[in-house]
Amino acid sequence: MSYQVLARKWRPHKFAEVVGQQHVLKPLMNALQSGRLHHAWLLTGTRGVGKTTIARILAKSLNCESGITAEPCGTCSACVAIDEGRFVDLLEIDAASRTKVEDTRELLDNVQYRPTHGRYKVYLIDEVHMLSRHSFNALLKTLEEPPEHVKFLLATTDPQKLPITVLSRCLQFNLKALDRQEIAGHLAYVLQQETIPFEEAALTAIARAARGSMRDALSLTDQAIAQSEQQVTMAGVQQMLGAVPSFELATLLEQVLAGKGEAMLTTLSRVAGQVPDLSNLLAELQNFVHQLALFQAVPEAAETLGLTSEDQHLAEHLPAELLQVYYDILVQGRRDLDYAADVRSGVEMTLLRLMAFRPQKLSVVERGPADTTRVETHSSPAAAAQQPTSQVPESRLGNEPPSPAPVAAPEPAPQSASAPEPMPVSAPEPMPAPEPAPEPVSAPEPTPAPEPVPEPVPEPSSAAASEASERADSLSSLLETRELLQQKKNPEILAETRSAAEVDRWAALIDTLEVEGLARQLARNSVLEKTEQGYLLHVREAWQHLLSDGACEAIRLALQDSLDLQLLDIVIGNTEQATPFEIQQQIDAERLAQAKQILAADPVVQGLQKHFGAELQDDSVKPL
Repeated sequence: MSYQVLARKWRPHKFAEVVGQQHVLKPLMNALQSGRLHHAWLLTGTRGVGKTTIARILAKSLNCESGITAEPCGTCSACVAIDEGRFVDLLEIDAASRTKVEDTRELLDNVQYRPTHGRYKVYLIDEVHMLSRHSFNALLKTLEEPPEHVKFLLATTDPQKLPITVLSRCLQFNLKALDRQEIAGHLAYVLQQETIPFEEAALTAIARAARGSMRDALSLTDQAIAQSEQQVTMAGVQQMLGAVPSFELATLLEQVLAGKGEAMLTTLSRVAGQVPDLSNLLAELQNFVHQLALFQAVPEAAETLGLTSEDQHLAEHLPAELLQVYYDILVQGRRDLDYAADVRSGVEMTLLRLMAFRPQKLSVVERGPADTTRVETHSSPAAAAQQPTSQVPESRLGNEPPSPAPVAAPEPAPQSASAPEPMPVSAPEPMPAPEPAPEPVSAPEPTPAPEPVPEPVPEPSSAAASEASERADSLSSLLETRELLQQKKNPEILAETRSAAEVDRWAALIDTLEVEGLARQLARNSVLEKTEQGYLLHVREAWQHLLSDGACEAIRLALQDSLDLQLLDIVIGNTEQATPFEIQQQIDAERLAQAKQILAADPVVQGLQKHFGAELQDDSVKPL
């Protein structure tokens, strides 16, 4: 007996054997069991998902000698004849080859005659969207009111091309593309029945290449069996599909991250000799990055994704943000291939772009109990050993208010040698309202510099002492305003507060630093803290992608040049202190809410709403 391909040999003969498509099978089976049979069904979906197969099973259910049933016997003469393709009352028509109106009219001339052997005469028209406009017009009347013994089963891969008059006369069922797990599971069952050894990873690769089509998957399996000598192996499937081996993808990505351009080009040349189309490399690399990102989010999916232990180790040490950036670069690189001089140069430029966006080398040390990561800046040991001067008097230049005692003093002290060290973050007790009430601090007037208090440390120059006194005086007013803002006891101050620099010392200092771009963004999303050894800059984990040697060095030099302040470390970790960026967001949100309240209480607005049915669009409200 001649060999029969797997796609035909394992074609389902019952509804129970169909893989997936339960959303279609359930209403069909219910209709057959209840006897509520429509005269025209339309099955839509991509190629190889079971449209023709379901139509043939439906024809058997209608003509089975045991009666109309959702479970045809498969043994009667009608069921056997339909399975063998010789049932005289099942007319299968390929609309792609019979598009003329004459063919349709010849077909409809026989509709009036009753079936020869079966219960119904079933017309199965495949690729019905290929019919001409005149053929559809000839079919409409019969499709709307066919004889009782006639059923129409229409199948198409492009329902958008069907006239609306045809769609309105049919029950439409949309078959979905099968997912990879369903395809791989069915392939494993088929190969077990065929007693053919296989590898799970190879079936997953076939299922991915089939793109939701079971017929394509079975055809690829036939080819893989011949490729690997009566077995299905991952190496054979990759060679058959022209896919890049997974270890080559991991090697290429590691070389990109390490900045090894020469090794990367060597690997690229080796891969180019293995695949027929080098553009597939970007698609494979894109899929590999997607798998790494998915493993980071759902570690339990490692076995399903087919990642090796080395791949998992690589995913655990890559930032999630970096994988997102790499994925976007690869997607854009595939789009740009059409505009490249040739495929090889387009792929090389995409890999070089990945290398350009790799993270800089930073020494990472686990902090232990705080569960944060310290990123040490590249500063000289001598500079790190120097003690900071007294020009910045606060123990923490964030939005945490210091001890109430210094603020309640009638005159701010220009020196801070006796300033307390950082205390555990807690809700500060409300301070008594100063008398007189503090004026808005949008532009605080500098007070005359008081005489410096003798300190055990070396006295700064007169200019430095004057600047420190002025900053301390401004800080006192700023802290009073911030306290009132947090407690929301003075709406007038809230309305006049527009920037974080008015209520946060670190935000005000950032405005004086000569830093721009990435360095300024990094500073606005950080909190400066003073310790016994020096100053630390805390960076939120969500913003650690802003860290780079250039940005860290720019902040360190700016603090040293402007304030003579030595920055020791940059620490990654979430603190309870709010950053200038977060303070600004809170100010903007509160000002927007206040603006909405003012508009809602405005008599003119209320009159428009009452008399004319006007509506206040919240999205259009902006604070002045």
